[in-house]
Amino acid sequence: MARILINGLGIEYELLGREGAPAVALTPGGRFSKDSPGLRELGEALVAGGRRVLLWDRPNCGASDICFQAESESGLHGRTLAKLIQELDLGSVALAGGAAGSRVSLIAAAAAPAQVSHLVLWWLGGGPVGLMELAHKHCCEPATAASLFGMEGVVTLPGWSDQVARNPRARDVLLSQDVDQFIARMQQWALAYRPSDVSPIPGMVPDDFAVLKMPTLIFHNGRSDVMHTRQTSEWVHELMPHSRMADPPWGDGEWNDRVRAVETGAAPGLFVNWPQLAPLILEFTEQQWRAVA
Repeated sequence: MARILINGLGIEYELLGREGAPAVALTPGGRFSKDSPGLRELGEALVAGGRRVLLWDRPNCGASDICFQAESESGLHGRTLAKLIQELDLGSVALAGGAAGSRVSLIAAAAAPAQVSHLVLWWLGGGPVGLMELAHKHCCEPATAASLFGMEGVVTLPGWSDQVARNPRARDVLLSQDVDQFIARMQQWALAYRPSDVSPIPGMVPDDFAVLKMPTLIFHNGRSDVMHTRQTSEWVHELMPHSRMADPPWGDGEWNDRVRAVETGAAPGLFVNWPQLAPLILEFTEQQWRAVA
């Protein structure tokens, strides 16, 4: 593992594979860290296929620093990823991510399209229920806790437990927040998730999609998935003329199956089946890199 300062924030990252190999940046969902079960295994499978892989902790995730100075959390993550790739001098990079990781990858690609060779996206979060659930979990719960119990109440929330455990500074940063300012920021960040009639992805407007001319592979969202609706993946595909749709290597109920498995203790995390994507990602990126070469 390594740490680098990006826009004043300490960002934890790890590079797997041979220096100089075509690079892929992997981003997980939720506020989960780069150590989430399934993510490293996907990275190692890509390395075995000849890729170099960037694993990283987004701000407010894992061992990276906490920051609330942004118009939205997804925007903060996307711009940080774009800058991280530049600072690590990885060249033109394929961005791959699921759930929140797909949103972050899209925002990063729109911020710096010249440094992105490919996009590979799955579990694209969207739809009224999915977006309002994100706002509730990531913004409404901490704002309510701060209102009732001050920042001490926020620190004890399950949503921040991993960060506090991994980053010794995280607890102090949270406790140092002015309660009124923190609540105002959560109000602002919650608004970023409001459903839109012009874009399926929070933080993206139609003009942002227009600059995404790199080859893009989008895996269908499950029809049974209310957090990542089928309509969301199809809408993103419609807005990106250089994208193509594919079926994922799992069944329609994968998201629901993973949630149930985690809640019952039958699986260690939501992303345990992500390594199944490796052959499809390798095939897609290999074809496109050869075409460019």
